[in-house]
Amino acid sequence: MTRLGESVARASEILAQDLSSDQAVQRLLTETGSRRYLDLTDLSAQEQAELIAARAVEVLPGVEKLAQRIEERRAAGKGLHIKLGIDPTAADVHLGHAVPVIILSRFQRMGHDVTLLIGDFTAKIGDPTGRTAERPPLTDDDIAANLAGYREQVRPFFDFEKVSFRQNSEWLAPYTFPELLGLMAQVPVSQLLQREDFRTRLAAGSGLTMSELLYPIAQGLDSVALDCDVELGGADQLLNLQMGRKLMELRGQKPQLVVTMPLIEGTDGTGAKMSKSKGNYVGLSAPADDVFGKIMSVPDRLMEPYLRAWTEWTDAEIAAATRRIEEKSLHPMDLKKVLAGEVVAALYGIEAAMAARAGFIAQFSKKSFTDVETLPVVELAEHGAEAATAVLSKVLEFQPSASAARRVAKQNGLRLIVESAAGQEAVVLAEAEAIRPLGEVVTETLAKLEVASGAEVTVYLKAGRKIAELR
Repeated sequence: MTRLGESVARASEILAQDLSSDQAVQRLLTETGSRRYLDLTDLSAQEQAELIAARAVEVLPGVEKLAQRIEERRAAGKGLHIKLGIDPTAADVHLGHAVPVIILSRFQRMGHDVTLLIGDFTAKIGDPTGRTAERPPLTDDDIAANLAGYREQVRPFFDFEKVSFRQNSEWLAPYTFPELLGLMAQVPVSQLLQREDFRTRLAAGSGLTMSELLYPIAQGLDSVALDCDVELGGADQLLNLQMGRKLMELRGQKPQLVVTMPLIEGTDGTGAKMSKSKGNYVGLSAPADDVFGKIMSVPDRLMEPYLRAWTEWTDAEIAAATRRIEEKSLHPMDLKKVLAGEVVAALYGIEAAMAARAGFIAQFSKKSFTDVETLPVVELAEHGAEAATAVLSKVLEFQPSASAARRVAKQNGLRLIVESAAGQEAVVLAEAEAIRPLGEVVTETLAKLEVASGAEVTVYLKAGRKIAELR
């Protein structure tokens, strides 16, 4: 049995146990977390290819071709040469950026050689469309600072001591205009216009700049320069990755294989991709408690894709856990706590994960919130005339904007919790109530619950996982 197979056997036993138990969860996190450093060189070429494909959207031209290339390199006493391009335009990294790095780590632990390509040449140009300020032109100092931040934040997922760094300015800066014209003569415009966003804009009467058309060519030249066996990229980069295959073929090279990664949905449950601009992300530099709480706030339907994206669980283990939920032998909340623990453990270690788990349970799973000393307080005498959305965004800063607070209400994530000697009662606030004066909504809620005037009660406003006391 392979080392991975032995680990799966041990973890499967724990997965069948009571996952509300701290002891069982700690054992599981220890077992699955150790796989991030597990030597995978004892897997066969087919097993390696299937393990990569299990987390990919596509493997082109096919999984069998990937296994064949691995076998060929292994017979020659070598590993595959793997390439991942890194966009050095941002200093802050979130979990969405970690997805390809985790796959890259698996390739690395299978014994293959990894090159991280820094797009410094294209970063100095900025957004070729000129329509967004999210990708301004960068200086060399900007790129160096962003790269240092990137390395530090994704370090928990990847061994930077076993990687080669290259910058595409090495070959793109000296590229001459006659060379470019000669290359462009061999690339059909129809291939460049296969991108859906290009077709949509042309159909709408919008134009395209030449720099936009040249970006896929530049990325393809990266593949030619590095002569790699495999290139990784997001599913939205498929046509650019295929351009690399095209240009390598034109240069007489063996075309690279392409592995595309899923674009992970953000934590707000709207279906939008995880991104900083939408505020639906989990930052890799966020405190452990915040990471844990953010994962706990996601809809249940995101547990499976998140387990696939950020843990070392196999498909069989994920299927076993989801089957237990269907059979009602495992509560979804318990599995979500395991998932949150997995993410925190990857970033900060098992001890931090268990501490964040304990903190979350203490603050959000107790019958009473009176033991929690750090809850913010909103005085209704001062803010009762304001809508709940305004209180959440401006007073408490629980949400980045009133519209974001409305989305929480729309997803049934906004509640008033009335606590008395008899216990707690939670009332879901609909979107229409979220935009009414908060003081009026509280008064009406207490009346509906038939709370007697002068009765000792405490009222809380809960948005997702965040709670404030209303006085």
